[in-house]
Amino acid sequence: MSFDLTHLSDTIDRHGPVARVVVAETAGSTPREVGAAMLVWSSGQVGTIGGGELEYRAAQTARDHLLTGGQPRLTRLPLGPALGQCCGGAVTLLTECYTGDDIAALGRDDIVARPVALSDATPLAVRRVLEQSRAQGVRPAPQLIQGWMIEPLARPTIPVWIYGAGHVGRALVNVLAPLTNLDITWVDTAPDRFPKTVPTGVSALPTGNPAAAAGLAPEDAHHLVLTYSHSLDLNICHAILTRPFATAGLIGSATKWTRFQKRLTALGHSATLVDKIQCPIGDPGLGKTPQAIAVGVASALLKSTTNKEKINRGMTSDRRYAPSRRAIDT
Repeated sequence: MSFDLTHLSDTIDRHGPVARVVVAETAGSTPREVGAAMLVWSSGQVGTIGGGELEYRAAQTARDHLLTGGQPRLTRLPLGPALGQCCGGAVTLLTECYTGDDIAALGRDDIVARPVALSDATPLAVRRVLEQSRAQGVRPAPQLIQGWMIEPLARPTIPVWIYGAGHVGRALVNVLAPLTNLDITWVDTAPDRFPKTVPTGVSALPTGNPAAAAGLAPEDAHHLVLTYSHSLDLNICHAILTRPFATAGLIGSATKWTRFQKRLTALGHSATLVDKIQCPIGDPGLGKTPQAIAVGVASALLKSTTNKEKINRGMTSDRRYAPSRRAIDT
């Protein structure tokens, strides 16, 4: 869980002042974890802190809070006695109001740390967390410490490269785009191949030579190849295999994959390396519609990246990539 500053800014731009409700503390069984958040404005909301009566009341309180423009508010709710929910635990919610003027002041050192209760000075425990972040690059877990709420700033750390903006590509991007830890680069042969509105956080990269674009990807990128052309797919797979990569997947039938294995081997790649490409992608048991393929692919990707994040939790990476939106020369 992390503080998604980009999403907050975009929501304010669209709807005006926004109340952000975040789970600050939990005890016992609760529907969501510390750091889960939702944004609420006068006529709508996005995100979830667990649904049900808890979320309904929290949204009502947030809208009331927006009208008064009050200070941060901490509210502890025992889910059973207060709300009639079966979880049995207790949740402390933090409600804060934000406007466009507040955005620039947030996110120093990749952490959003602020007092949410009366506090004359920064507590020692908070200073230690901030010092660890600055000196050692340790990203803290979301937590409420002595009247201060600390949340790491959301930033994409897992590069995902998607080749093809057809039906499956669009379905896949729509499924993956809300995951703020993914740094998605979307490649196709021309600007008009993409939808008019590309999801926030996704970098569209039009190029007449998608295989050349694969050479720009970081070495820990996850590649998903699903263009409209078998020839393009083959060239992209060939380019991916010429350099390090995390995972690679190719849309297609068993027959297509058998032919690609032979052609990629003929291009000089070992059978062991070629077999690192998964084809077909998705979960055949879910069906062959673009949405079903997207769900299966997303599930496999999340399992792979979640396991890696668990291993690397608390560590940061200097490998960041901001792809150019200019077309690559063919």
